Amino acid sequence: MKRSSRVRAAATAAVSVLSLALITGCGGSSNGGGGAEGADSAGAAGSSASGRPAGAAKALGAAELKKLIIAPGDVAGYRVAAAKGGPSRSAVKADNDKCLPLLYVLSGLAPGDAAAETARTATEKPKPSAAASTSVDDASGQDVEDALTDSFSLTVTTVALSSYDGDGAEKVMGSVSDAVAACAGGFTATADGEKQKFTEVSAEKPSGAGDASVAFAATGAMEDGDTAPLHGEVVRHGNTIASYYTINFGAMISKKAYDVPAAVLEAQSAKLK
Repeated sequence: MKRSSRVRAAATAAVSVLSLALITGCGGSSNGGGGAEGADSAGAAGSSASGRPAGAAKALGAAELKKLIIAPGDVAGYRVAAAKGGPSRSAVKADNDKCLPLLYVLSGLAPGDAAAETARTATEKPKPSAAASTSVDDASGQDVEDALTDSFSLTVTTVALSSYDGDGAEKVMGSVSDAVAACAGGFTATADGEKQKFTEVSAEKPSGAGDASVAFAATGAMEDGDTAPLHGEVVRHGNTIASYYTINFGAMISKKAYDVPAAVLEAQSAKLK
């Protein structure tokens, strides 16, 4: 099989096997009920705490969250847009209920039952590549492979903001941290009838943003027997939680490491200070 054919096959496999991630990762709800209506309608490895408790403050409403979530122009090198519709919260299921907080994050939904939530996506802007600039006549098989891989090598991050009454945000953070530990051996997810098996969940080093943060990787099983990681992070800012879900098909194909982009995390955190 030619190199370019292998890249196309790998890309097709990634898209097919991780279809659940595509279906759910574009979701988002702003009504707290879990319906994906469009974003702007009505490592557990450790945590970083500033000591500022969520307290008894009232949850923010959808309109307030809409003002606080990243907007076009807020993240250098990324296009920010409203998250497209996805499944409702009730349509997202796991064979182990303890894993649901993680699955919600990977669905572009709030990790817990929120008073209000909203979501947007930040897509990395393409960068010029040497392979892409090579003329067709001069292109080698490796040039074609590199160009195809580069075209997929863009991180797409779904950012969801959700708000909670009282100590709700702190409890959600606990459920996310517990889920990373409880689901280390993997789980099977279903969204709108599409199934995806995750073979492993591992804690990653969190950004340390906000009052507390938990980061994780969920490894998805592919049809060809290979695996590919998806990355998430959940950060508490008082009574508001920012959750991030990032996917990069090019990195999956080329087996290169990637994570939740610092630029997106920093831009969103700055708006919540």
